[in-house]
Amino acid sequence: MNIKDLSMKLLKLSSALLAMVLVFTFSTPLFADTAAQKIEKRSNAAVAKFIKEFKGAEQFINNASGYLVFPKITKAGLMVGGSYGEGVLRVNGQTQHYYSVTSASLGFQWGAQQHAMIIAFLSETSLKNFIASNGWEAGVDGTITIADWGKSKDLSSISYEKPIVAFIFGEKGLMGGISLEGNKFQRIVP
Repeated sequence: MNIKDLSMKLLKLSSALLAMVLVFTFSTPLFADTAAQKIEKRSNAAVAKFIKEFKGAEQFINNASGYLVFPKITKAGLMVGGSYGEGVLRVNGQTQHYYSVTSASLGFQWGAQQHAMIIAFLSETSLKNFIASNGWEAGVDGTITIADWGKSKDLSSISYEKPIVAFIFGEKGLMGGISLEGNKFQRIVP
C-alpha cells in the first residue's frame, strides 16, 4: 500500500469518526429523559409497587374517578420543617396534569423522611373541584382522609366516608407522623 492510499483511508476513517462524535455530542439531549418523563417513570413505579404490595389496590384505583401519584415526597425539619414532591394526576389511567405538593410547619420536629403517596378521588365532584382549583389546599379546599388499612385487607372492599382518600407507603427515614393538613397542591409544567 502506498502513502497516498494510506492517507485516503485515514482521511475517510477520521471523517467517519468526526461524524460519529458530532452525532453523539449533539444528540445526547435527545436520549436524556425530560423532567416529565422522569416523573412519569417514577409514578409508574410507585403505582406498580402500590398494586403489588396491597391486595385490591389495582381495582381500587381503577374504580376511582382519578388519582394523584407522588412517587417521592421528601420531608425534613429542625424546628422549622417542610416537604416537597412532584407527581401526576391520572384519570382513566392516563396522565392529565403534573402537580407539586408542598407543606411548611413550625414546632418541635427533627429528622428527614421520604414516602410515596397516592390520593384517590372517589367522586367526580371532588375530582372536578380539584382540577378547577388554582392551588388546592388540604383542609381548606377539601378534606383528605389518610387511609388506615393493613396489608391483609382488600382495598377494593373498604368503603370510605370522605370522597378523597390518601395512601402513604414506602416510608424511608425517621421523622414523626404524617399529616396532610395544610399541604398545597399546585399544577406544574415540568
